[in-house]
Amino acid sequence: MKIYFASDIHLGAPSIKDHRAHEMRFVRFLESIENDADELFLLGDIFDYWFEYKSVAPKGFVRFLGKISQMTDKGIKVHFFTGNHDVWMWDYLEKECGVEVHHKHCEIERDGRRLFIGHGDGLGNYDRGYNLLKWIFENRVAQFLYSMLHPNFANWIATTWSGSSRKRDEKNTKFHTFRNEEEHQVMFARKQISEGKHFDYYVFGHRHVEADYPLNDATRLIVLGQWMSGSTYAVMTDGKLELMNA
Repeated sequence: MKIYFASDIHLGAPSIKDHRAHEMRFVRFLESIENDADELFLLGDIFDYWFEYKSVAPKGFVRFLGKISQMTDKGIKVHFFTGNHDVWMWDYLEKECGVEVHHKHCEIERDGRRLFIGHGDGLGNYDRGYNLLKWIFENRVAQFLYSMLHPNFANWIATTWSGSSRKRDEKNTKFHTFRNEEEHQVMFARKQISEGKHFDYYVFGHRHVEADYPLNDATRLIVLGQWMSGSTYAVMTDGKLELMNA
């Protein structure tokens, strides 16, 4: 099997100057893999903001949505994990594009390898402030109240928050560096290992850095990086998982 993984494309991000070029760059990557891909895992924050109302979905992204629809029409299994920016995703992409949406991290087995995969945020209790915010975002009452806002106003709130958050992250040097044993994803995987759980690979996004980090002789952590300024992804062939650049 040939399985591809990508995350953190952040389509529509306010910091992107040319949204069409940004979208097309990722679409060209999808075109380059569709002839040999058996499965594609999109591990969250594919959109910088996504909120599905009952009868309204965000405009734009038609080239990307069209491409993944073509891929599923060809029989390629596309898995779409929600991230912290596109957490409010329900059944629109499943019905219109044929993808399978996942709202939680999950365990899979492919080519004799066990993988623990997902966006990579909110793991463990290492950042209680973030976990509280994540709980609010996933709370059905909070989601219902937010849905009462006019989409234009709701979108303004989200893009303003995203822009200010990104500016804050850019000033934080730790955000741009994989911090090895200080990383929450590493701490989470270490705890899993200490509890006797074995996975050959942990595959996450979220951190906007790419990393291939050995946890022991049998387990590696793969962090996928981002597509706002980079173009990293991972591919697993015959059970071997590698980070690549498009």
